[in-house]
Amino acid sequence: MSETEGKTVRYTRKPLTQDQIEELNALANRPDSEIDFSDIPELDDEFFKNAKQGVMYRLVKQQMTLRLDADILDWFKRHAKDGKGYQTDINKALRAYVTAQEKRAQKKAG
Repeated sequence: MSETEGKTVRYTRKPLTQDQIEELNALANRPDSEIDFSDIPELDDEFFKNAKQGVMYRLVKQQMTLRLDADILDWFKRHAKDGKGYQTDINKALRAYVTAQEKRAQKKAG
């Protein structure tokens, strides 16, 4: 185990200066009518045709202890690149299962 492994690192942000606080307040109080959108193209249906939801959003991970059958864990470890990323692969497999179950339940309800 490395020296930093298992340690929690906390970062403390510097407090805002009075000038920064005033600038943020001025921006927050500016009416939308004063915002210049001229250099931003309007988004139409064509833009959203190939849009993918959640690509930039990272779900919150929760650490836990989970007991898996040894052969299942071994399979994921063997199929992971250089033995790394197997936990992500297990998460993806579980997500695919949950998504399929939700779609199945929606079909039954609909």
